[in-house]
Amino acid sequence: MAKSPRKRTRLRDIGLFTYDTNLILAVVFLTVFGLIMIYSASYYITSMSEKFRYDPAYFLKNQLKWSLVGIAAMMVVANLDYHTWRYFALIGFVISVVLILLLKTPLGVTVKGATRWLQIPGLGQFQVAEPIKVAMILFSAFFITKTASSIRHPGYIEAFKAIGIVMLPVVFVFVLIWKLSNNMSTAIIVLGISCIMIFMVYPRYWPFFLAGILACIGVTLYLQFLQNSPGDAEEGFRSMRILAWLNPYAYESDKAYQSLQALYAIGSGGLFGKGLGNSIQKLGRIPEPYNDMIFSIVCEELGVFGAGLVILMFIYLLYRIYSVAQQAEDLFGRLLVIGVFGHVALQVVLNLMVVTSLVPTTGVTLPFFSAGGTATAFLFVEFGIVLNVEKCARRKREQQMAERIR
Repeated sequence: MAKSPRKRTRLRDIGLFTYDTNLILAVVFLTVFGLIMIYSASYYITSMSEKFRYDPAYFLKNQLKWSLVGIAAMMVVANLDYHTWRYFALIGFVISVVLILLLKTPLGVTVKGATRWLQIPGLGQFQVAEPIKVAMILFSAFFITKTASSIRHPGYIEAFKAIGIVMLPVVFVFVLIWKLSNNMSTAIIVLGISCIMIFMVYPRYWPFFLAGILACIGVTLYLQFLQNSPGDAEEGFRSMRILAWLNPYAYESDKAYQSLQALYAIGSGGLFGKGLGNSIQKLGRIPEPYNDMIFSIVCEELGVFGAGLVILMFIYLLYRIYSVAQQAEDLFGRLLVIGVFGHVALQVVLNLMVVTSLVPTTGVTLPFFSAGGTATAFLFVEFGIVLNVEKCARRKREQQMAERIR
């Protein structure tokens, strides 16, 4: 009796190797690099503050803890068929609205004039923007998939009507985030993610270019208005930030202080930097250097070489995500991955533009690098979805190949 052939065990059949290893390696590299920079940027402040129990590794420990939680969540999500997320699309939208409304209850936590956190008794504090981003990716992917045939309709009226139906609830969430949490940056990211997803489905490009040109004209006119009418602009802190961005040295001790200190850090780094841990600006000059402005510490300590390496790794990560989107077996999976792509790309680009003072200061964190437990955990959840889309697409290709061989 002939023996049945032994099944060879391959690396791709074991644990993490069943997924896109290039994507995983990029995530691991950025995670480790981010942990090192968080420790470097925060150890002076935490070692000198009673608030952080004089622990130099306070933020490192917290970020490592949430990174491990996020990795565990990523592996769980990576083993869930992404098609099941269809059933959570509407629920996610409702939860997003509820979370935003809860900010106006006693559970809301206000810091520096912005209410962006919820304090849950027994569970601690978390930022509502992060689960909302994931929920809106699911919601947009589902409803764009449902209306894709109408969005691709050759008639402009039918196509724009379908786009309007999809974007109406997104704009509703945009307004809620903007008005109730005073978080314009998150509102823009949520809206931008959905626009990128529609851009991937709609067959014509010119309406998006026209909208971009009109937006640039509108922003230019608004900036001109602020410069000519500074008295009217002083009613809101956001207008003050824009004025400080336009003329930083007039607001050097107030709204422009953080931006100027970040630029000093970037300029003093040179080609190879002052060396890891040798930043001067993090010694009390840049407020909370482990958060939004951490890229300036990377530039100061590691110079153009280190900053370029970070940017290149983000570009490679986005390339890997986009490659998974191209391989997805259906439109829903492709849109889910494009949603993650849009989220990461928007946050990286906006953060780097803020740090280099190309746009006014706003609270946009740098993925993997800025300290934040909620953001870290939900970012890994998004990568879990991406890994599952890639895994399902690869299995389908392998099945088709096996059928052809038979």
